[in-house]
Amino acid sequence: MQRVWSNPIGWCLSFLMSVLAPQLATAAGLLTPANSNLPQLEIREHHVNVVIEDGYAITEVDQTFANPHDQQLEAVYTFPVPEKASVGEFTYWIDGKPVTGEVLPKKQARDLYEQEKSQGRRTALTEQDEYRSFDSRVYPVLPNDTVRIRLVYIQPVHADLGIGRYVYPLEEGGVDEERMAFFTYQPHVQQAFSFKLTMRSSYPLDQFLLPAHPQAQVQRASDQEWQVSFANTAGAAAFADEEGLTPASLAATASTNGTTTGSAFTLDKDIVAYWRHQPGLPGAADMVTYRPEGSDRGTFMLTLTPGDDLGAISHGRDWTFVLDLSGSMAGKYQSLAEGVRKGLGKLQPGDRFRMVLFNDQAHELTNGYVAVNDANVTHYLQQLESVQPDGGTNLFAGLKAAYQGLDSDRPSAVILVTDGVANVGVVAKKAFLELLEQHDIRLFTFVMGNSANRPLLEGMAKVSNGFAMSISNSDDISGRLVQAADQLRHESYRDISLTISGKKSGIKVRDLSPEQIGSLYRGQQLIVFGHYWGDGQANLDIEGKVSGREVRYRSDLEFPATDTRNPELERLWAYATIEDIQNRMDYLGHNADSEEAIVGLAVEHGLVTPYTSMVVVEEQVFEQQGIARNNKARVERERTARENRAVAPVQDNRQDSAQPAFNSNRAYPRSSGGSSGPVMLLLLIGLILLRLQSRRNTAGT
Repeated sequence: MQRVWSNPIGWCLSFLMSVLAPQLATAAGLLTPANSNLPQLEIREHHVNVVIEDGYAITEVDQTFANPHDQQLEAVYTFPVPEKASVGEFTYWIDGKPVTGEVLPKKQARDLYEQEKSQGRRTALTEQDEYRSFDSRVYPVLPNDTVRIRLVYIQPVHADLGIGRYVYPLEEGGVDEERMAFFTYQPHVQQAFSFKLTMRSSYPLDQFLLPAHPQAQVQRASDQEWQVSFANTAGAAAFADEEGLTPASLAATASTNGTTTGSAFTLDKDIVAYWRHQPGLPGAADMVTYRPEGSDRGTFMLTLTPGDDLGAISHGRDWTFVLDLSGSMAGKYQSLAEGVRKGLGKLQPGDRFRMVLFNDQAHELTNGYVAVNDANVTHYLQQLESVQPDGGTNLFAGLKAAYQGLDSDRPSAVILVTDGVANVGVVAKKAFLELLEQHDIRLFTFVMGNSANRPLLEGMAKVSNGFAMSISNSDDISGRLVQAADQLRHESYRDISLTISGKKSGIKVRDLSPEQIGSLYRGQQLIVFGHYWGDGQANLDIEGKVSGREVRYRSDLEFPATDTRNPELERLWAYATIEDIQNRMDYLGHNADSEEAIVGLAVEHGLVTPYTSMVVVEEQVFEQQGIARNNKARVERERTARENRAVAPVQDNRQDSAQPAFNSNRAYPRSSGGSSGPVMLLLLIGLILLRLQSRRNTAGT
């Protein structure tokens, strides 16, 4: 279903109307067919436990669904796909006992689920709807009864310019109009909600912040161990029981949260956490490994944090802002406009800018480049802020217009801000990649919302040697643009290659992912996964170019014969490799061999993908169907490892202490001036969020 807006210059509406634009994003929650007479189920409890350590995050979601009616029902719960994450555990309690799911090809898993459902037996299924959402089905939810499920997903965690970020996504982007027309959402947790995040960092931190959730309790055990939590009081009671807290501390939590016992919680706002590394930390090479006893092959995750040796760009540049004006941006558009204001404020004297807007078609607001000065910035921002988003998303037309107006005599960059769901005109990913390959101009994409087509936007940025930055409504584009402006005003590494060789030790390294690294910007980390054979010391060589000159960095890595601390690395490697295969298919075309390779990796490593799903049936059915319980064994292994890590000291994963790979300390933001830059960035994000929330509250009155 697509609304068509035939007038792309419908900008006579006042600025007030754009401020009061309705928030169209829908929330994670239970689905009920809109035209059905079926009664709604309830989310009785929703508990989230996140552990970030060793360069990756493990998110565990424990939910209880309730059926308060006298009719047997099926529960369908949906939530947005987290960035670079895949579900690795799906557990359903049957007769009071947890049963862990197994991954099968998508059709086979769905057929088995429907077969068990038709027989009236307990079953559950988790599927991935392309890049959009994970959908979990549970059958049956008996009359006046409850069911419990647990989802666990894993994802790598970066830190840009010394600032780390984690998002628990709850806001759907409001871009899947067909689903929105068919389903209604039940996003309310009726009784207990709780969120807990534990950070164990190899490097000391000096700040932790959840800007959109000021009720969160931040506890600092040490510079390297932090914990953040918040809950309604029913959820706080669950925390208290688990952690052995006193009634007094529970009452304090309830008072801080300003809630009452049993108060509902709505899953309609992303939970975004930021942390800052202490200033003055060195550039470094960190590595985490996993190699079970008796195995010939190990898995590793190498994280490179370069030193601050990228110079500032002082000459004038041209900037083209390509801005999404489609209807799905209505709830995000003020964040976009505020972010562009901040971005323009960071441009240098001698810079020029253009603005291209697109919905069903593209329109250039500035009619060519204009100089960066107060008069021009004020004039065009007033026009931008008076726009009312509407219509479809002709992303290709917007990009084509941007690249047609470039000045080949000046260094240029294109900044795209969109929710990234192309549904008008050209929509094939290959066409977008081919367009960008025709121009040696970097594209920087700011991805608005959780339902954006991240694979498309990240692929375009990589082809053009730019970068993609995700934006949540809970952290706002403005603060993120301040961070990005610092990176755009500096040189970057290009044509990066990485070699690991162990001539003396006999170590062999294979299956590296990403296959092609491309560019790296100031303050960005590079994460590389791979397999190794042998043990001992190996040489690390990193080569690249900065403004045409060649640079090289060297150090040593130590690969152990046995290391059982981080079994999750096998899943992380498999997911990164699946991404590489999918990217090749997007460009070269789909083929049976590549799809088979993805299915094979996903089944072996227990990953939910667009091609595979995780199904739960009764234990005897697994046996009858001849389905090996490989994922069950993997989940048990990972859970044991997490328990062991929780009581062990924080691990130092740095590999290059004796022979530093980089000569200088890592980069921190300079946009706000001096060493206070990261603190100012975090404060800016919080202030903007409070301001935007005030506007939304006003709109709802």
